[in-house]
Amino acid sequence: MTHIKKTNRLSKFWKLLGPGLVTGASDDDPSGIATYSQAGAAYGLSTLWTSIIAFPLMAAIQQMCAKIGIVTSLGLTGTLKKHYPRPVLYLMLLFSFPAIVMNIGADIAGMGAVGNLLFPAVDASFFSVFFTLLLLGLIIYLPYLRIAAILKYLCIVMLVYFVVPFLYKQDLGAILKATFIPTIRFNKNFIAILVGILGTTISPYLFFWQASVEVEETKNREARLIVDKKLIDEIKTDVDFGMTFSGLVMYFIILTTGTVLFKAGVHQIDTVEQAALALKPLAGNLAYLLFAAGVIGTGLIAIPVLSGSLSYIFSETFGWEEGLDKKFHEAKGFYIIIAISLLLGLSLNYIGISPVNALIYTAILYGLTAPVLIAIILHISNNKKIMGEYVNGRTTNILGFAALIIMSVAAGLLLYLQFVD
Repeated sequence: MTHIKKTNRLSKFWKLLGPGLVTGASDDDPSGIATYSQAGAAYGLSTLWTSIIAFPLMAAIQQMCAKIGIVTSLGLTGTLKKHYPRPVLYLMLLFSFPAIVMNIGADIAGMGAVGNLLFPAVDASFFSVFFTLLLLGLIIYLPYLRIAAILKYLCIVMLVYFVVPFLYKQDLGAILKATFIPTIRFNKNFIAILVGILGTTISPYLFFWQASVEVEETKNREARLIVDKKLIDEIKTDVDFGMTFSGLVMYFIILTTGTVLFKAGVHQIDTVEQAALALKPLAGNLAYLLFAAGVIGTGLIAIPVLSGSLSYIFSETFGWEEGLDKKFHEAKGFYIIIAISLLLGLSLNYIGISPVNALIYTAILYGLTAPVLIAIILHISNNKKIMGEYVNGRTTNILGFAALIIMSVAAGLLLYLQFVD
């Protein structure tokens, strides 16, 4: 009887999870994995503490975005369009488009390269094209509820990263110390890694996706949703779980590369395939295979989120029909933007922009837009005319303003580092 109750509780909890879980999982995309691998390989366990700091900041911002979507029945772009000057909206569009396309390009290249590692007889470019066309076909062909279910179950693939570190002997004392006692080195490279981690963790595309997909979710509920405290609490649970999951994946990737690669003297990692390949002789075939399979799984989650967020931004800006629940002929503009973003991302590999450079450019653009967007999200979330009784509480505001300050400092450092030798 107790077993049945536990199963029912787990089943209810799994049903409760949705956009928050997928958003969290998509944050650990192949380009994010590359950044965390760079941190671990270059500095060992020194950046483990960042996952503890990043979690509450991520959760607070994503909760605000989710609430905006539920309360206003508009995505973040739609809310900006309705309540803010048009130049703000167009500025976000100007920065978001190249950043998201380059992020998609880096992810496609990473998936292709890892596919080639697993099946060396097949060229990496073939895998890149295959994954692009596969995702494009699934996004256009499948209805939203099916896509949401697939993305949700794909999140399970990411559990492999919780296993990989334990295939190698670990020093628990050193891990606990690095987790709870922050290490900061005041040199250009270490600061650049910290800024990179923050940039890839608190990414603007997630803000747009979270708000829009919450609206999409409400459209697909059988009963009409009433916004009340219970619904807000359910959304908070979903977002908190998703961000916790994201933070743990980040933590275990840094732990893996920070123990296995760093200790073996492998300090320079530029791409995910380099990280996977370096693990093979040091931690064994199983660690290598799990790490590589995880990269492909995360890419399959992240790319629909990236392209979908960009499409929501465009569609809401120009008043097009939108939604993954609509068929292609019902929302042509929406799906054409998804197709263009995927194909442009794929083409970056053929026009001389390397995945490493794409990551750097993406981080700069995200770094510039994130503080502005966080400030706007905070303003919306505290505006009673927009949010009514669901304005932010004190704790959410404290965390939101902390995120704003930290991301503003990170943006300033990022710009400074670009111009310092």
